[in-house]
Amino acid sequence: MKERFGIGKWVAGPTTRWVTLLIWIAAAWLLNTLAPPIGKEVVNNAPPLADDRPSVQARELVAREYPNAEEASALFVWHRQGGLTDTDLQRIQQFTERLSTHPVPYQTSVTPLYQMPLQALKAKLSEDGSAIVSPVFFSKSAQSNEWKQGVDQAKEEAAGLFGSDPFAVAVDSPADLNARVTGPVGIQIDAAGVFGQADKTLLIGTVLLVLVLLLLIYRSPILAMIPLVAVGTAYFVISPILGWMVHSGMITVEKQGTNIMTVLLFGAGTDYCLFLIYRFRQLLKTEPDKGKALRGAIAGSSGAIAMSGLTVILSLFTMIVAEYGSFRLLAAPFGISIFMMGLASLTLVPALLAIMGRASFWPFIPRTPGMPAERTKLNGHLAETSNKPSRPFIGSLVVRRPWTILILTCLVLGLFAAFATQIKFTFDKLAMFPKSMASMEGFDIIGEQFSPGELAPVKVLVDTGGKDRDVAQALASLPYVAEVSEPAAGRTNPGLLAYDVSLNLNPYSMEAMNLIPKLRQTVEDELKQFGDTSAAQHVWISGETAEQYDTKETNIRDMSIILPLIILVIAFLLVVYLRSLIAAAYLIATVLLSYLSALGLGWIVLHDFLGKDVIQGTVPLYSFVFLIALGEDYNIFVISSIWQKSKRMPLKQAVLEGVGETGSVITSAGLILAGTFAVLTTMPVQLMLQMGVITALGILLDTFVVRPLLVPAITLIAGKWSFWPGRRNSGLEAGSSSIDKPFEAG
Repeated sequence: MKERFGIGKWVAGPTTRWVTLLIWIAAAWLLNTLAPPIGKEVVNNAPPLADDRPSVQARELVAREYPNAEEASALFVWHRQGGLTDTDLQRIQQFTERLSTHPVPYQTSVTPLYQMPLQALKAKLSEDGSAIVSPVFFSKSAQSNEWKQGVDQAKEEAAGLFGSDPFAVAVDSPADLNARVTGPVGIQIDAAGVFGQADKTLLIGTVLLVLVLLLLIYRSPILAMIPLVAVGTAYFVISPILGWMVHSGMITVEKQGTNIMTVLLFGAGTDYCLFLIYRFRQLLKTEPDKGKALRGAIAGSSGAIAMSGLTVILSLFTMIVAEYGSFRLLAAPFGISIFMMGLASLTLVPALLAIMGRASFWPFIPRTPGMPAERTKLNGHLAETSNKPSRPFIGSLVVRRPWTILILTCLVLGLFAAFATQIKFTFDKLAMFPKSMASMEGFDIIGEQFSPGELAPVKVLVDTGGKDRDVAQALASLPYVAEVSEPAAGRTNPGLLAYDVSLNLNPYSMEAMNLIPKLRQTVEDELKQFGDTSAAQHVWISGETAEQYDTKETNIRDMSIILPLIILVIAFLLVVYLRSLIAAAYLIATVLLSYLSALGLGWIVLHDFLGKDVIQGTVPLYSFVFLIALGEDYNIFVISSIWQKSKRMPLKQAVLEGVGETGSVITSAGLILAGTFAVLTTMPVQLMLQMGVITALGILLDTFVVRPLLVPAITLIAGKWSFWPGRRNSGLEAGSSSIDKPFEAG
């Protein structure tokens, strides 16, 4: 059998297999010695929006004209059921005085409540007197771990003044004082903590799940360890490479990106390993020489593995054109990770298999028919000793009833896809986190006792040209505005006035985001009444709500560009690999249908079974990238087998044998890949949970519906046109077989 690039001779040779293994081990050790792991270099608040977005321009204007306003607020919420006492208020005043005279790290200012008489302070209490908010401001350029350092020290100061820790008291405590930190700083600190706490849990959970699934599927402890050793070694190479790239300023990686990368690496990496192991196991049943069998397995699977890896890599790299930072920042680490994992699958895994040989499959060791049968006995059963082609039920069903299979599968997938039209999306980032998170508890208190808009006011900037404009009254008259502050003049432009506008609804909600254009239009209309013909150029809106609105618009823009680009990239690769426009077209169509079905089925599970009212707006793009790229992996593998067999046998038999021989390995790979993404559902972040559910369901649909049923059925119905315009003559005219007559389209 012809070997691709001679790689089989190198990695599987008697001596070179050990050299290959040592190279990987040395690379992992050396890189981890010289470079930091990626976990130490990740950031939690990388800029998500492009510089030309309106909210970003407004933020830059605020930083230039209002230096003191360019701060991030941590809202300390103090609450006691039954009402705050005078002693409570006096200690809160002492707390703000302490922070004024002894600022904590990265603190820029604090609202000086200690300068207010006690009676004046009571005017700031909630209506029932049970809550008050004391803002503390931090440098907006600091990272979340730096904010945490400052907030934690402030909590210690408070605990010392109060004589106990109010931040450890439950919010529903009937008598005791409790406190929470919310606002942009508190939310970001808690968000980073959620991702950080879940990091090790996710890694351990993924490894254990893959190990259990491999043991259940292959019933071989050695074989179960080989993919894990390969993926683990690859990870210890990838981590310092990415860490060095981040440390050098070449790329930026976010914490949630490393969480998804772990799942992708173990899921896709294990799949690539199984494709090679499957070929090796097949050939060991007919080839006595394990070295020849392994070299044949490398030659037979390397093309499909390389093509699958290239499909995933290029699909991931399309995200580099995204405008939204969290999408764009995934391209480099994900692409590099899959490239290194593909390299490990074609070098490290063969070396491990060459070292272990047939013992890799113990106790179910594959042997040729000529080997002693008694060696293969286990628990009274004979291991497989024949390479006689099997006639699987699924393959036979597709061959006998391709039109029936096509119609039924399209109906089922189409039914699920119809539910995708019912999905409600949100870009409310607070909806991502559990209600039990401390900052969420603080936010709920503010929402109940005050206006929720106080959590993050909208800052409206208006260049009045130095003339009187009744902007404040126009804003205050809006039904969704709770309060408008006094205007503040700009440092270099006195005609530039800034208003803090508190909404009477959650400033992170979709309803609030959709009010941003209305706020802008209200101010522009006010300016136009005074003859300002260029009013649109004299209004800016900053703040969390405005940034979330731009996030939504950016996501819509990215979806409209990245989705078609991924389809074009994969279509091009399929045409080059298969030399068939027809096959490429229906393979793309099947995974698109599978993706829409996964969205619909995912919505049924999330909405009807898990009680979710909305899905995070970034989930569809994440799921699309993974499902389209990874779904095509399985299509490539099964269609490659059918293509090869069709050169020497009728198409119906090629489909029957191709589906049969790839069925077990793709089913195993699909279960493992779906399982790894399902691990994301254990995370307390809604984005991860929702993406895990939809992606896992999509992979299962690909594994059990699209690959064994829909793709083979379409291939049979298309007949010789499946190969157009490449190979026109094939096994279609090769004559009959024991199971089939020459296939005729239709």
